[in-house]
Amino acid sequence: MANPEHLEILKQGVKVWNQWREENTLIKPDLREANLSGAKLSEIHLGGADLSGANLSEANLWGANFFRAVLKGTKLARATLLTTTFIEAELTEADFSWATPSAANFNKANLQRANFFQATLDDASFTGANLSNANFSQSTLSYVNLSYTNLDNADLSDARTAFTDFGNVDLRSVKGLDTVSHYGPSTIGTNTLERSQGEISEAFLRGAGLSDTFITYARSLVGKAIEYYSCFISYSSKDDAFAKRLYADLQSNNVRCWFAPEDMKIGDEIRVRIDESIRIYDKLLVVLSENSVNSGWVEDEVEAALEKEWLARERGEKQVVLFPIQLDDAVKDIIAGWPAKIRRTRNIGDFRNWDKSHADYIKAFKRLLRDMKAET
Repeated sequence: MANPEHLEILKQGVKVWNQWREENTLIKPDLREANLSGAKLSEIHLGGADLSGANLSEANLWGANFFRAVLKGTKLARATLLTTTFIEAELTEADFSWATPSAANFNKANLQRANFFQATLDDASFTGANLSNANFSQSTLSYVNLSYTNLDNADLSDARTAFTDFGNVDLRSVKGLDTVSHYGPSTIGTNTLERSQGEISEAFLRGAGLSDTFITYARSLVGKAIEYYSCFISYSSKDDAFAKRLYADLQSNNVRCWFAPEDMKIGDEIRVRIDESIRIYDKLLVVLSENSVNSGWVEDEVEAALEKEWLARERGEKQVVLFPIQLDDAVKDIIAGWPAKIRRTRNIGDFRNWDKSHADYIKAFKRLLRDMKAET
């Protein structure tokens, strides 16, 4: 329970309280479980005070100082906390739901299991804070500094972010990254990728402003070998059902791949976009069928892949770019042109029974996946 004498001084107003604190620097105020709901306490000096279990809901704490204060389980719901200082404060299980700690300073504070549900945290700083298991669901974090924080098992479900600094943090166990709405880019440093071992939601990275090219090679940038090559799938639109199934299965097995119907952006110049993609991705996976061997577009894509191989050989690199797979026997009947060249010079993956036998499809897919394995 709170010290009655300390509560009585507080009732006399912020000016009297702050004067008393200046004159009694060795006293640590005891305001445990005090009911201060709705109190007007702007610019109050509560540094070092014990407010465990206190009720500060809807209080006006603009500019208040809680430096190294203890607020375990303290209720701060809907409180006004503009420019409030919580440096090195103990805030385990504190409730900041619907509060507005904009421009507040939480640096090096202990905020384990703190609740920021629907809080507005614009310009707040949490550098070095412990935010493990904290709840930021549906909160707004714009221009927030989360660098060097502990975000183990923190919840960002349906949060809104913009220009937030996620520098030097481990994001692997953060919940709800896929559901974050990005209203502007945020900072994701290479130190964050390294601490997270590259295991960060691609949707989150893309929303934060990272390019697809950077995301593709993120693992190699942090010194972790890419397990599989990335690939571009070349096929006839008449074989769309197979291409979509293959694309989905490759993606679910962590093979980054691209194909026009899924990834072509509105307004893209199709030929230019495809040529760029073949250059960016490691391999061209060409789907051979009665439809594709007569496709001028597939022919152009194959020629681009073969040119890439030729350039690699010119540089003294042993690089295989073209991976052919077949859906029927059409390639066997071609005696000239690029399909015949592929038949004579390449081992062709057999997916001819892909729509008749699930077992045959899985067998062929596993072999393809093995062949797509990157050399380490």
